[in-house]
Amino acid sequence: MTHQFPALSPEQKKALSDIAQRIVASGKGILAADESVGTMGNRLQRINVENTEENRRAFREILFSSDASINQNIGGVILFHETLYQKDSSGKPFPALIKEKGIVVGIKASICTRLLDKGTAPLAGTNGETTIQGLDGLAERCAQYKKDGADFGKWRAVLKITSTTPSQLAIQENANTLARYASICQQHGLVPIVEPEILPDGDHDLQRCQYVTEKVLAAVYKALNDHHVYLEGTLLKPNMVTAGHSCPKKYTPQDVAVATVTTLLRTVPAAVPGICFLSGGQSEEEASVNLNAMNQSPLPKPWKLTFSYGRALQASALAAWVGKSENKKAAQEAFRKRAQINSLACRGQYVVSGKTDTAAMQSLFTASYTY
Repeated sequence: MTHQFPALSPEQKKALSDIAQRIVASGKGILAADESVGTMGNRLQRINVENTEENRRAFREILFSSDASINQNIGGVILFHETLYQKDSSGKPFPALIKEKGIVVGIKASICTRLLDKGTAPLAGTNGETTIQGLDGLAERCAQYKKDGADFGKWRAVLKITSTTPSQLAIQENANTLARYASICQQHGLVPIVEPEILPDGDHDLQRCQYVTEKVLAAVYKALNDHHVYLEGTLLKPNMVTAGHSCPKKYTPQDVAVATVTTLLRTVPAAVPGICFLSGGQSEEEASVNLNAMNQSPLPKPWKLTFSYGRALQASALAAWVGKSENKKAAQEAFRKRAQINSLACRGQYVVSGKTDTAAMQSLFTASYTY
């Protein structure tokens, strides 16, 4: 059947595909530095640092001004609205600082006030489930963000596992809204990162998470197809298939790897260039070990399996910094180390040394996590 709807030109498709491929080039993943002001405040509070705009800017500058060799491990950085318009100590805009290193700049595309990400809203008729809000002004925001240096966007839908959820209504509503977001992003030259996150809250086992994740991803890719989204110009940011945080049974990284890759093989088309996992409250080390196990799995993997970590790339750096400028180098070294470890994990080459520091082993789980 001839396509009768507004479509991307060959030039637009190539540009989107090229951006996506750059982000997930071999050994590269994404630094998610798009925490809202409130979420960043919670992080700073743990190290007894006041949540001021300057302190938020100073910590992000530590990450973004790391040695240029960081571009061997980091292909993209996701920024919050506030951060996109901040500058380093010399007055250079953060997007320019990041692009100098050959790293692609991205933006959290959900509707944000200066302080909050307001990307989700209650979904009426459900048991406390949510849907995405903010599509009304998305086209204008995407056009402006593109002008201001962003080349990809990210939007998160949130689902939870209980005895009655996620409901079919919540799955379909969030899948369709993610697809509309992706289509709008592409029309404005931004590669959409599609993030349907199933929260790790609960005591469900690995099999229950796998079942739900398959249903959610199948709905998402049906919706992306219905909305004529160009898959080669997208990236997926899913949860790993893991048991609930309160599940009494413990699973190995190999268990997680088999369940996750099997789920993806059943639901995600090979046209998608890369799958960039969220860490979902895992410790830095756990997130790296699980990613490594997936890339070592003998199962077929037609897409790049990589990372889009926030807490699991920043926790050690934050602990090393503790708000003191004299700790800048130590914080950058901690960040560089985690980035290198995850780069190795992308290739299935990470060997656990047994010398992992305390911060890297610390659980980063937060119930009903929002950011």
